[in-house]
Amino acid sequence: MSVGAATAFAYIRQWPLRIARQDSHWPILLGVVGLIAYLSLSPTIMLLYGSFKSEPLGVPGGLTLSNYINVYADPVTYELLLNSLVFAGGSSIFSVALATALAWITVRTNAPFRRVFELSAIIPNIFPPIMMAVSWTLLLSPRIGLINRMLMGLLGLESAPLNIYSMTGMIFVEGLITAPLAFLIISGALYSMDPALEESARVAGSGNIQIAWRITFPIVRPAILAAVTLNFVRAIEGFDTPAIIALPTRIEVFTTKIFREAIGAYPPNHNVAATYAMTLLAITLFLVYVYRKLTVRTEAYVTVTGRGYRPTLVDLGRWRYAATVIAGVILFFSAILPFIVLIYGSVVSYIHPPSPKTMSLLTTEHYAYILTDRRTYEAFRTSLFLAITGATLCMLLASLTAYITVKTKTVGRGAIEALTFIPWAFPGTALAIGLLYLYIQIDLPIYATIWIILIGYITRFLPYGLRSMTSTIVQIHNELEDASKACGAGFLPTFCRILLPLMRPGFIAGWIILATIFLREFSISVFLYTPNAEPIGPRLYHFFIDGEIGPMSSLAVIVSIVSIILIVVARRLGKMETYYQSG
Repeated sequence: MSVGAATAFAYIRQWPLRIARQDSHWPILLGVVGLIAYLSLSPTIMLLYGSFKSEPLGVPGGLTLSNYINVYADPVTYELLLNSLVFAGGSSIFSVALATALAWITVRTNAPFRRVFELSAIIPNIFPPIMMAVSWTLLLSPRIGLINRMLMGLLGLESAPLNIYSMTGMIFVEGLITAPLAFLIISGALYSMDPALEESARVAGSGNIQIAWRITFPIVRPAILAAVTLNFVRAIEGFDTPAIIALPTRIEVFTTKIFREAIGAYPPNHNVAATYAMTLLAITLFLVYVYRKLTVRTEAYVTVTGRGYRPTLVDLGRWRYAATVIAGVILFFSAILPFIVLIYGSVVSYIHPPSPKTMSLLTTEHYAYILTDRRTYEAFRTSLFLAITGATLCMLLASLTAYITVKTKTVGRGAIEALTFIPWAFPGTALAIGLLYLYIQIDLPIYATIWIILIGYITRFLPYGLRSMTSTIVQIHNELEDASKACGAGFLPTFCRILLPLMRPGFIAGWIILATIFLREFSISVFLYTPNAEPIGPRLYHFFIDGEIGPMSSLAVIVSIVSIILIVVARRLGKMETYYQSG
């Protein structure tokens, strides 16, 4: 080797150390970028690889276009695309309509009990989404639906007047599930709006309806569009509602088709499932990009300035009681009624319309079964491990990521923001297929274990923790970190002893919210679980498909109560509004 070549080689070899000495953040940056790149890019690349693979999962093979040719030559593909768009579009519009009405009533009017409605509007977030869908099947099923059977008895009908097993039923249920998220986005925009604009219109002689239509809603329109886009993404990638309503009636959407090909078919066709998943991922990536653009545009509509003001409530007069009734009805259908149905199903021997003989059918045997069933106990233990471990690791990674993106000027921090964009758009079903291909291809003992589920959870929900920590760390002044460094402390001692304790409210709040999500997650775990690592989500689903409504309802009630307790603690330990507005 020549002297020049040896010198160049030595320079290249010492480059990382020299960079690290110049900027102490570089080792942390490289580690975080590497980890996030691995979590987000590796399943994406393997999902793409699987869609072009010529042989089944786990069998060596070449690359081919036949999967795409077969998928896009099949008329069913365009039918499920249309169904997916109708389902996502209808449910997002319905959810935002409910959320907008509820947000305006609770934030900008003098309706009685508006503060109670504002607090309780987030309650549906604690229920497992799969159980919201199950609750409405127990109410509106043509065969056993409580509302249908009561209407048939009262009106003397021979057939059920309502049918939850339809596209309309799917839109209705998904709209109720996603309405709380839209409420939190829109209510935040209403809080930030300068009421002086409304006062000017009122002085000019405009009425409340004219002001709301011409002033209020145009100003918060970017937030409304952002809520529509985000809920569209959530609906088109969601599997909870389609699993309960679409699968039994064979209404095909992307997520049900992926499930049928990967789980329901024999032998399973993971290559075709990956092809459908890539199409779904492309759609959601584009929509999340649109959502991010819309949220950036909201800055152009900011009306809050440095001067203080006190928001003026719209006096509805005698109509304020009607507004309270409207808000109450929305919350009754989205939260109260489904939870009542779950409680009712958990304490009766079988599902039937309430009658005088109901008292004789009350029982606690379902709860006794849940508390003594070995499989359910293992599922609960698995979910608790995933919740505690997953939330902790996810929040630690989110803390480091937030620090680098907010507090440093290190070149390359923009790469982290770009990489965290991918999990926002990664549907749980698509992520699961990508992880299957990844951990079957590489020689790591992760496939068919609890660890593959844990990796899936952290990858999918890292942006949730990141938003929580970003809003917290931005409030910490740089002089605290500078003082620590002036005393000779390095980055890790400063981060662990100074920054992390100061970020504790956001860290704990984000941790508890992630823990509640992990506790009830379904769309990822149903593809990745095994009998030795079965979380609560798949266990609830199997109770449902086996017709064990009582045990399923009992387990859902227990999970909901645990989630309620965690949410209450979270609201005491940190402000949760920032997290919810992040989506």
